[in-house]
Amino acid sequence: MQPVIQLEEVRKSYGSHVAVDNLSLTVPDGSLYGFIGPNGSGKTTTIRMILRIIHPDSGRITVLGAAAAAAANDLVGYLPEERGLYKKLSVSRMLGYYAALKGMRRDDAKQQIRYWLDRFELSNWSAKRIDTLSKGMSQKVQFVASIISRPRIVILDEPFSGLDPVNAEIIRNTVLELRNSGTTVIFSTHDVSVAEKMCDYIFMIYKGQKVLDGTLPEIKSQYGADSIRLRWDGPRHVLEKLPEVHRASDLGGYQEIQFHGDPQKLLHVLLANGAIHLFEISQPSLHDIFIRIAGESLNGPQRKKMVSELTASSGDLA
Repeated sequence: MQPVIQLEEVRKSYGSHVAVDNLSLTVPDGSLYGFIGPNGSGKTTTIRMILRIIHPDSGRITVLGAAAAAAANDLVGYLPEERGLYKKLSVSRMLGYYAALKGMRRDDAKQQIRYWLDRFELSNWSAKRIDTLSKGMSQKVQFVASIISRPRIVILDEPFSGLDPVNAEIIRNTVLELRNSGTTVIFSTHDVSVAEKMCDYIFMIYKGQKVLDGTLPEIKSQYGADSIRLRWDGPRHVLEKLPEVHRASDLGGYQEIQFHGDPQKLLHVLLANGAIHLFEISQPSLHDIFIRIAGESLNGPQRKKMVSELTASSGDLA
């Protein structure tokens, strides 16, 4: 696939703080490309440089083969992390305004507004002012504003932030449909599990530096099958005492263990100390790969802070 966005050795700093450091990146046409990393890692700065809301100190950025487009470019839709709508306008007028900014004909805009309001169950709120909407409704309206013109590229910064599960699922399905129709979708998130489930390509950034870039199979193939997924009701200190266990992370319904040794030995120890409900040898999850890479150069407190930023459910024993 041809690239629609390219970054070549891009750097951006604010005083002594380097937000993005010598970053090169290629986004293929028609892909769903995830920008992953903890809050403050450089994701939003990278997106704003792609949109030329801010400019890099050095390096080159191209969008659709030309110098990076302005934020209001007709071919690029953008959902910012910091939501912002004109609160005094009605929903339909708000969406009409965004459609006009993208150069849409009025009849086409009206048709698209009707379609998306119906799709997101907002038709009854069309004439209501933005400041009368709930937070979830407002976020859906802003999402619709970013895709109303059917742009070739859609950039979504934390699109699922603050949404309840039902509305998050509606937007998730819409994002996948956009990708399937040929739209290139970039979305930034600190939720690695979402990226692992949705993305064709994954770019991970930490402290302004790229730590991973590629498809999920390409990334996982570099790490072999040294992980064990486990649901076990035994005492945690048993795992801590095993020298072959390099790390164990709690990931909601199961634990993920980085284990260098004979899995049969581990299985025997676990059975002697509790009931096993899941024991699966597998490639490491994206979450674990990121922690391995980003955590190598960190001391104990720094590593724990990075893990807590990445996911609230993780717990590192290393």
